[in-house]
Amino acid sequence: MRLIYSVFKEVDTMAFQLTTVLLILCTQCVLCVASNSSSPCNVTVSPSTLKVEMNHSDYFTLTLCHNLTDSLTISFVSDEKIATVQKNVTIEPNSANEPHKISVTAHSAGSTVVNMSTDEGPIDVSKEHVQITVIHSDVIDIISTMIGWIYFTVWSISFYPQVWLNFQRKSVVGLSFDFLAYNFTGFLAYGVFNVALYWIDSIKEEYNKDHQLSNSNPVQLNDVVFTLHALFITSVTIFQTFIYERGEQKVTILCWTLQSVAWVFVAVILIITAVSEERLLTWLQFVTFISYIKLGVTLIKYVPQVWMNFRRKSTVGWSIGNVLLDFTGGTFSILQMFLLSYNSNDWSSFFGDPTKFGLGLFSICFDIVFILQHYVWYGGEEEKEEGEATGETDVERLINTDPKDNN
Repeated sequence: MRLIYSVFKEVDTMAFQLTTVLLILCTQCVLCVASNSSSPCNVTVSPSTLKVEMNHSDYFTLTLCHNLTDSLTISFVSDEKIATVQKNVTIEPNSANEPHKISVTAHSAGSTVVNMSTDEGPIDVSKEHVQITVIHSDVIDIISTMIGWIYFTVWSISFYPQVWLNFQRKSVVGLSFDFLAYNFTGFLAYGVFNVALYWIDSIKEEYNKDHQLSNSNPVQLNDVVFTLHALFITSVTIFQTFIYERGEQKVTILCWTLQSVAWVFVAVILIITAVSEERLLTWLQFVTFISYIKLGVTLIKYVPQVWMNFRRKSTVGWSIGNVLLDFTGGTFSILQMFLLSYNSNDWSSFFGDPTKFGLGLFSICFDIVFILQHYVWYGGEEEKEEGEATGETDVERLINTDPKDNN
């Protein structure tokens, strides 16, 4: 009965957290659609962000949405130290839906915003702009992308050694349930941040306004895919705790309390953001606050596992493969952020996603502790694991040892 109660309690908590996330995303999507439907089209600019290698040229296009009876001249202004843009373009009457190419020549690494204006006329283009990012090298950009997918792959694989170890042993004894609970909450919160900043246009626009000199969105596609996959595989590991031997292990009251406080906090700021007429919080601030839950979880989630290993003087039940892959992924994650910042001469983006930076840094620190526990402080794990698998105690293993083996 206690096991059944624990199952329903944890499933109910997960359902509440998922419901909160769906409510967040649905509310933001409805507001986004409503705001987009109310804005008339004067001109369209494509693309709205442009990346150009130093000493190279490219272009963006500008297209009128409806015909004019007179010609219209649109002027462009940018930071010429970073990139020079074609001074102006004259659009002839009756040329709606006809794209006009605007040339851009890159000079030095950095970011600049191209603003537009007209002297007089029926069309207001002052709200239109194009963000130009000049990078040192396309090669570095490609390497950075490759590194992103490498750490995505390594981090994603890092979850499976623990799942496989649990399956082999048919036991989760030695694996901290607090760690799993924190992990689920953290990835759920981080998923909201990544999905919002990568896919919801209004939030991306808010980020660009707050970081006008920033080179790009700090959230990449591999970040989104990794987080959603991590949430899924963590759920699989949690499921294993219900079907395999678990001993007396359970989620502690402290863990339940901290998670409850975190999600009550999310519910409160959601209401403030969605309902407040004064706009006390923007949606970008809202999802950023949620991302801090992941950062907080990363600071504490490994502590229960470190303490369990210390108390048992053993790392049996805790996969070292998970630790080694996690260490590699964290290192590559920080390396990618460094390359992105260097390539565009934009170090603000290095800290523009504090959760991503903190995730890599703190994971590396704790991974070093786990490596020391496994290989230095609590050695002889292979013999202990073999004993657990066969059901042999240390005394039985000593009695059954052939004395000739010692000669």
